[in-house]
Amino acid sequence: MSALYSGNQTSAMEFLLLGFHKIKQGKSFFLVFFLTVYTMCFLGNSLILTVAVLNQSLHTPMYFFLSNLSFLDICYLSVTIPKMVVDILQVQPPSISFMGCAAQMYFLISLQGTEGFLLASMALDRYIAICCPLIYSTLMNKWTCLQLAAVSWTCGFLNASLHTPLTFRLSFCRSNRINHFFCDIPPLLSITCSDTSINQAVLYTMGIFVGFSPFLFILASYAFILHAVLSNRQTGQHHKAISTCASHLTVVVLFYCSGLFTYIRPTSSYSLEKDQLVGVLYNTLAPTLNPLIYSLRNKEVKMAMRKLICGRTFSFRI
Repeated sequence: MSALYSGNQTSAMEFLLLGFHKIKQGKSFFLVFFLTVYTMCFLGNSLILTVAVLNQSLHTPMYFFLSNLSFLDICYLSVTIPKMVVDILQVQPPSISFMGCAAQMYFLISLQGTEGFLLASMALDRYIAICCPLIYSTLMNKWTCLQLAAVSWTCGFLNASLHTPLTFRLSFCRSNRINHFFCDIPPLLSITCSDTSINQAVLYTMGIFVGFSPFLFILASYAFILHAVLSNRQTGQHHKAISTCASHLTVVVLFYCSGLFTYIRPTSSYSLEKDQLVGVLYNTLAPTLNPLIYSLRNKEVKMAMRKLICGRTFSFRI
């Protein structure tokens, strides 16, 4: 065990990730699973980004936020999956340096927080589009969209800038063995020998601000949207609005249910098997399914993709 000694305490300079080391059979399945998930996520989200940038008809607030979400999902999986794929292939328990662990956790939390605010921004966009269509173009202009995206990314990284120093100021003298596939707050708090009351208080407080508040905002937005849709007698508009909102709500449920289960509960209730499973689902399922659930089933995106693939996106004059 690599460690730095200071008085009666020992602080780990590297951590051992025991998630895959404890799995004796089925590593080939996990290897294929993670490679497939990462490939699907990268190709699906990259395709959405490309289409949204190249097709002028998709230069709207909705697809601006979808582009942000697609870029975020690629970065999100890139923080954990490449490292996990390498770890699966190792015979000995894979290790990660102290700074490497801190960096992984920092970007993981940053992107998680950013996604919550982006989903809230998308809910706001849908609310204004459906409930206030006459002033939609005025309210959701380019400058407003840029501000909402900037606030989303800033809040996510500020949240991580608070949690990461608080977590890595602790002394890990009890063990350097993390019973997880990657570095995250709950498994790190479970192996520290320091008092974690401040960490828990900050985790719950910021969880309410970064996690629960956007979630409540999204629910409120869709409550107003549902009321407006039900009040509208145009059946065609009903179907289109409900289809768009149902896709967004599916993504929201996938993201928030696993996130709230992972972070907003006492440390004493952590379960190794359940936390590992939820952690893997939280970090792979939503980013991979987002393109399929939210964008690729959209007729406008499908048409734009056909034009791009067939080479009709641009017309050239010789």
